[in-house]
Amino acid sequence: MIVNLDEMKGYLRVDFDDDDALIENFITTGQNLCADIARLSVDELGAIPSSKIAVMYAVAYLYEHRENANYKELTLSLRSLLFGIRKEGF
Repeated sequence: MIVNLDEMKGYLRVDFDDDDALIENFITTGQNLCADIARLSVDELGAIPSSKIAVMYAVAYLYEHRENANYKELTLSLRSLLFGIRKEGF
């Protein structure tokens, strides 16, 4: 796991346990989304320290915009964050 629940809750400034399951699902989604954009496996992505920022950004975006997330906007932002590590082809 690239980001654990406690790290993510600290980043989100969430100090209650009610949303733990939701945040864990967003962590999984954020990791998979970042891995897909970077064209890497989650394990490969986790080996790159800068990828943690992209995953945390994705999770924060999904958490804060869970009612009206714009996935195109999120994907474009993540592509910019992950551009330096993105493989050219599959």
